[in-house]
Amino acid sequence: MEESILAPTEDPTPEPEQKNNWGRLLLDLLETLLLSAALFLVINALSARVRVDGYSMLPTLQDGEFVLVNRLAYRFETSPQRGDIIVFHSPIDNTQDLIKRIIGLPGDTVTVQNGVVYINGNPLQEPYIAAAPLYSGSWNVPEGYLFVLGDNRNDSSDSHSWGLLAQENILGKAILIYFPFRNWQMIDHYDLTKVTP
Repeated sequence: MEESILAPTEDPTPEPEQKNNWGRLLLDLLETLLLSAALFLVINALSARVRVDGYSMLPTLQDGEFVLVNRLAYRFETSPQRGDIIVFHSPIDNTQDLIKRIIGLPGDTVTVQNGVVYINGNPLQEPYIAAAPLYSGSWNVPEGYLFVLGDNRNDSSDSHSWGLLAQENILGKAILIYFPFRNWQMIDHYDLTKVTP
């Protein structure tokens, strides 16, 4: 009498293991997506990325450059300083963001005369401007406001044309040009704090 040898039956355990692998993969994917979303929200809360549109900040910033903005720059102890380049909501059109340099602080008197900007009677040394301003005027800066100008003084819509900037409109301080890559550099904020006695 011959004995028949039965072929071993397939082990049913791989099927639950395969389901386990798919479940683990989906869980890992979900964790990655949640972590990415959390990082995106945190990065956007701390910073902004803006595109320079126009020529008002020449020669410091070029049309089409992308700039990284520190949203927390003025949220705590630091306050805006003369010479800082800031991004803010336009006082004329709140849907438009602008980028300019702070010239006058609360309590300052800003005077533009004969191509020179004066703060409280003291002339500013401005190596960053495209050309001396062709306009003149005088502005007193009250508490809670700033006087801002574009570095391309004669081709900039700024405080000399539309008035003072409320500090509540500030989005943050521009810190880095990050695109195009050949222009990558930290933004130079000139120290203009020593203009007043």
